[in-house]
Amino acid sequence: SNFGKAATDWTLLQLPIIGSLAAKAVIAKFTRTLGTLITAGVPILDAITITSETTGNHVYETALQKVHDSIRQGESFAEPLRQAKVTDAIVVNMIDVGEETGDLDKMLLKIADNFDEEVDVAVASLVSLLEPVMIVVLGGIVGFIVVSLFLPLVKLMQAVM
Repeated sequence: SNFGKAATDWTLLQLPIIGSLAAKAVIAKFTRTLGTLITAGVPILDAITITSETTGNHVYETALQKVHDSIRQGESFAEPLRQAKVTDAIVVNMIDVGEETGDLDKMLLKIADNFDEEVDVAVASLVSLLEPVMIVVLGGIVGFIVVSLFLPLVKLMQAVM
């Protein structure tokens, strides 16, 4: 259901480490898609509609629909994003600058590049943090197996003596 999808996506974005990573990935995806569509000459309202349908996140889809409605009423691109509070202030400011200078497509692609890089760095650091945890967990499993194998032997030796 739509409510379930919205609740799941909102909850995912609220998680401590994974939420930030998911938000950055979605921002990178929607800014790259929108920038590419605008560069290709797709009208901005159509580009926003297509982008909102491909974000994969209900929270961002709703925010982009508000942006679409805002632009249709003659307002700016950045203000509804600022009000939705789904992106960092720097993203909104860069979109605002791109809108004012007429280089919105280039600015969106720069945002996407920056966020893609941030996601890559975050994933790499998360993986490097998980390696020691996995070693400890595997060590615990191996230790449990060894103890469970030798415990009957020790009890058997005690019974014989």
